[in-house]
Amino acid sequence: MNVTWNRMTKNLSRAPGRRGPVTADTRGGAPGLRESNGRVRTLALVVALTFATPLLADARWPQFRGPNASGVAEAQKPPIEFGPTKNLLWKTPVPRGQSSPCVWDDRIFLTGFENGKLLTLCIRRSDGKELWRQIAPADRLERGTNPNGPATPSPVTDGAAVYVHFGSFGLLAYDFEGKELWRKSLALGYVRHGTGTSPIIAAGKLVVVCDQEGMKSFMLAVNPRTGETLWQIPRPNCFSSHTTPVHRKVETPGGPVDELVVAGSIRLIGYDLKDGSERWSCRGLEAISICPTPVIGEGGAIFAMSQSMGDERLAPFDALLRDVDKNGDARISMGEATKIVRDVFSILDTDGDKLLSRAEWDAYYDIFRQADSGLFAVRAPDRAGDLTATHVLWRQKRGVTEVASPLCYRGRVFVIATGGLASCFDAATGRPIYQSKRVGAPGQYFASPVAADGRAYVASSTGTVSVVEIGDEPKTLARNDLGEGIQATPAIADDKLYVRTAGHLWAFGG
Repeated sequence: MNVTWNRMTKNLSRAPGRRGPVTADTRGGAPGLRESNGRVRTLALVVALTFATPLLADARWPQFRGPNASGVAEAQKPPIEFGPTKNLLWKTPVPRGQSSPCVWDDRIFLTGFENGKLLTLCIRRSDGKELWRQIAPADRLERGTNPNGPATPSPVTDGAAVYVHFGSFGLLAYDFEGKELWRKSLALGYVRHGTGTSPIIAAGKLVVVCDQEGMKSFMLAVNPRTGETLWQIPRPNCFSSHTTPVHRKVETPGGPVDELVVAGSIRLIGYDLKDGSERWSCRGLEAISICPTPVIGEGGAIFAMSQSMGDERLAPFDALLRDVDKNGDARISMGEATKIVRDVFSILDTDGDKLLSRAEWDAYYDIFRQADSGLFAVRAPDRAGDLTATHVLWRQKRGVTEVASPLCYRGRVFVIATGGLASCFDAATGRPIYQSKRVGAPGQYFASPVAADGRAYVASSTGTVSVVEIGDEPKTLARNDLGEGIQATPAIADDKLYVRTAGHLWAFGG
């Protein structure tokens, strides 16, 4: 009720054409409604109650990339032009971090890292005021690689609590007032580049993927009310992936089944959410460091992408010895290794002696030679087993990227790559509508694109959010420079855009 009332009174108190930050009155009404006019106040109260549910429902972006990690808020109309002096509602300082805003009604949740502490923050959406912050009980910080940091996974909420995941500790749950509800320590080994996958809520379960090295990868489902483990399954031969699961409901002869779709080394896999059992898989991904999260399009088609190794592939061991074994000991040291071998050295060196033997090489060679890069589409899985030969609709090699997830929107698959180069494909056929066309500002693109009202919002590491029309031509509508680097994916809720930069969280609205 209070959230709806404040939103209504803020709109009533805004003069026509007014721009810039607006402060909502928090004493029960806008200035024009505070005189002793009982009928007016009663009417406003009735209107607020009548429209409370749809207004509140609009203000929800509950996890990384919003509903089911799609990145799409079709009914929303965030501004096209914005910046430090235009369409700015508020701007508030936040600790550094790469996690994306998680929005539920008048609450925004973030994680951050400051003074050696891992933090969960709650910010009031109506005015940007920080309401609370809590420290995660991590004894040590995991190793990472710039630009990744120890606060990269985004929070998730179901409206009852907020849940966060830190690779340096595990899972924590807080109520909306900041009270810790439970904690669950998760022992992680080495995660290349640091933890990146975000937890999700699916069919009443809290799920997190913990891919790492040393054959220790697993996926975990817990009861979000208690933190009790519901199931935990290993993910053999998945090496340091960073993607977030997506949820899919499938009609089967035995009734509806909830599935988790997870990208990882070599394969896209569908798991039964009930117990974590594998239902189907499809090859077409890289072997290590899978970053983009898959998306589900119309008709249930799934789009997955990876580009960590590119076109390089491991050679047979004899060929490698012939090329680099300078001392003739029939083993490969780090100093002798080629770049691609150095990239996977820690995975192959299972005994830790800093030398690769034939046995170690052969144990992984068959896995790594199945790796593939690019963007591919999978027809809605409708059977068990390996679906590579039967369900792959199309593949594209050009115009893909390593980190930012693809966007499936209005029958198109849109990708933003380093340098602000965009590619757009027909979702049904894979036909390129355009490829590698500059639409954004220079820089790298770690943030994934999000979409609303026929437009994609793409954020560069240099701090510019470009707004691109989704159509037959690569048309840039605006480039909005915020003056601070951006690595986190923006959020869209209530016709507003929320952008996390290196030092602030910004709210923009028309």
